[in-house]
Amino acid sequence: MAKFKTEFNTDRKANEMRHVEVEIDFTPNALASILYRQGDTVILVCCTKEARLPGWFPRDSTKGWVHAEYSLLPGSTDSRFRRERRGAKGRTQEIERLIARSLRAAVDLEALGPVALNVDCDVLNADGGTRCASITAANIALRLAVRRLIAQGKCLPLDMRPTEDQRKGGWTAPSLSDTEKENHENAVIPHDLAAISVGLIDGDVYLDLDYVLDSNADVDMNVVKTADGKYVEIQGTGEESTFSSDELIALLGSADGGLDALFEAQKVILDGIE
Repeated sequence: MAKFKTEFNTDRKANEMRHVEVEIDFTPNALASILYRQGDTVILVCCTKEARLPGWFPRDSTKGWVHAEYSLLPGSTDSRFRRERRGAKGRTQEIERLIARSLRAAVDLEALGPVALNVDCDVLNADGGTRCASITAANIALRLAVRRLIAQGKCLPLDMRPTEDQRKGGWTAPSLSDTEKENHENAVIPHDLAAISVGLIDGDVYLDLDYVLDSNADVDMNVVKTADGKYVEIQGTGEESTFSSDELIALLGSADGGLDALFEAQKVILDGIE
């Protein structure tokens, strides 16, 4: 069967990332919100603290939970994307489960304590790599949310948390030093999380696929990783094609370069933000 492709042009080199821009606290009501741009893909991520843990948690749980939701907004694609009013459909469910389990892989839920956080990822403009951009942006929002909860005395080390009797008796949260705050933040999120897409087009490896590159890819892959070099998930698919072990290594090598750039960007973005 013949395989037809559209012609594609890119101003970027094959191993060049799209430009990343981040605006902190784009919406003021969330605990933390991030407007994240990666090229022409734009994601709004809001992290909120839920009033209670999920109902299936034990009452005396000492650990927390992180949930994520993902949505393409109606104007995010070239033809209007219809709202999923009766619940998330298959692709949406798959992506939000990927985001949620990736975040939970990077978080120590015991160190987080009995706190439930919800991370909403809304795609304002889709130009490829929306799930990967959502994961990277969600990590920034989540770390900032945890930082703020620690400052508010709502996320504490286990030995500083109140007993039930203390809570009922008008317990006051202890004040942590700057060093203690930083240490606990790094206990809750030991290593940052990021994701990037890579692909093979006519045998060449391309990094950070936009829509045109993605639609022309013979093989596309999403790579999720933590900053200490551990993979969380690798999703690789041959689009009417196959790929060799050498090509797999080349794809992962390209992804690693992009992820290192994203980890460095996250540090710069969050440095000094309260």
